[in-house]
Amino acid sequence: MSLSARPHRHDVLIAVIGLSGGLVLWLTGLHTQNGRLLDAHWVTLVPLAVMAGLELLRRSAPRTALVVGTLTLVADQFTTGSLATVLMFTDIVYAAVLYGTPAAARRIPVATFLVTVAVTIGFLAWYRTAEALLIGVVTGLVSFGPAITGVSVRNHRDAAETARLRADQTALLAEMDRAQAVTAERSRMARELHDMVANHLSAIAIHSTAALSIDEPDTSRDALGVIRQNSVDGLAEMRRLIGLLRAGGADARPSAAPTLASLDALVEQAGANSASSGLTVTLTDTREEPGRLPAPVELAAYRIVQESLTNALKHAAPGPVAVGLGRSGNLLTVEVSSVFGSRPGPRAPGSGSGLVGMRERVALLGGTIEAGPVSAGGGTKIWQVRAELPVEEGTLGT
Repeated sequence: MSLSARPHRHDVLIAVIGLSGGLVLWLTGLHTQNGRLLDAHWVTLVPLAVMAGLELLRRSAPRTALVVGTLTLVADQFTTGSLATVLMFTDIVYAAVLYGTPAAARRIPVATFLVTVAVTIGFLAWYRTAEALLIGVVTGLVSFGPAITGVSVRNHRDAAETARLRADQTALLAEMDRAQAVTAERSRMARELHDMVANHLSAIAIHSTAALSIDEPDTSRDALGVIRQNSVDGLAEMRRLIGLLRAGGADARPSAAPTLASLDALVEQAGANSASSGLTVTLTDTREEPGRLPAPVELAAYRIVQESLTNALKHAAPGPVAVGLGRSGNLLTVEVSSVFGSRPGPRAPGSGSGLVGMRERVALLGGTIEAGPVSAGGGTKIWQVRAELPVEEGTLGT
C-alpha cells in the first residue's frame, strides 16, 4: 500500500489519543527523565508529534513507521521525555510485526531480543550495579514485548484465515459433490424411465398404426389387445418408478427390480408384440448354474435385453430374434441378435437414447458392450448387441 493511502480510522484514533495524552502530560509537567541535553520544555513536543504522525502509517507503511519511530525514540532520550511517546512506539513495533511482511514478522522479534540483551549487558558493564538490569527490562518491555505480542496475534489471525479458507474449500467440494450426485441420479432416473416405458410405448405405437392402416376386424382386435396389455404393463412400470422416487413415503411400496428370472416373461411378451411384424423371439440360457447374481448385474442384463428387443420391434427385418445368456468365469455374457435390414409395415422412430443408456449401465459395472451390424454368412447381416458384465461383488462400479 502506498504512503499516500488514506489512514485507517483506527490508526487516526490511536494517533489522536496518543497526541492528546502526551499534551496532557506535557501541560502537567510530567516527564520521564531530567538533566538531558535538550532540556527546554517545548522540545519534548517534537518527538511526541512525530510519533503521533507515524501512528497514521502503522498499517499502510509499517516498516517506514518502525524505522522513523526508532530514530524518534532515540531522539526523545535527549529531551526530558514523554511517556506517551514511548507507548506509541510500542504500538508501532506491534503493528510492524502484525501488518508487515512475513519476513519482517520473523526478523523484528529476533532483532528486538538482541537489542534488549545488548542494552542489558552494556549498561550492566557500565554501571556495574544490579539496578542496571532495570534498563534492560524496560528496553525489553518497549521493544521485545510488543514484537512477541504481534507475533502471537498474527499467528492467530493467520490460523483463523487458514481455517476460513479450508471451510470455504470444504463447502465448495461439498457443493460439487452434491451437484455430481444430483446429475448422476438424474441420469439413472432417465435410464430407468426410458428402459421401463420405451418397450411398451413402441409396441403401442406400432400396433396402433397397424390397426389404423389395416381395415380388418381381426387385425384391429389383435392390435387393440396388444395395446391394452402394453398399456397395463407400462402403467405398472410407471407406478414402480414413482414408488422408488417416493422412497420413505407412507404409500411407497415399490415392487422388486426385474431380474434374469423375469426374462422368460419378457421374451414371451416381446414375441406377442412382434408376431404381427414377422419376428420370432427365442431365449437360450447356456449357463451351467443359472442362480442369482448381484442385483446390479441382473438389472443391467435385464435392461439390455429389454432395450434390444424394443429396438428389434422398431427396426428389425422379419426373422428370428435370438436372446442368449452365457457365463465364462466371472463374466456374464448377454447377446441379442436380429435380422438387419428394412421391413414393411409400421415402424416407430428411434432417438438413440437406448444405446446410450446400455453403454452407461455397462460402464458403471466395469464391463464391455458392442452394438452394430455383423456378417452372418451367406451375404446376410444381423444386428447384434453383445455385453460382458463382471459378476463378482468386488468388481461392481456402482
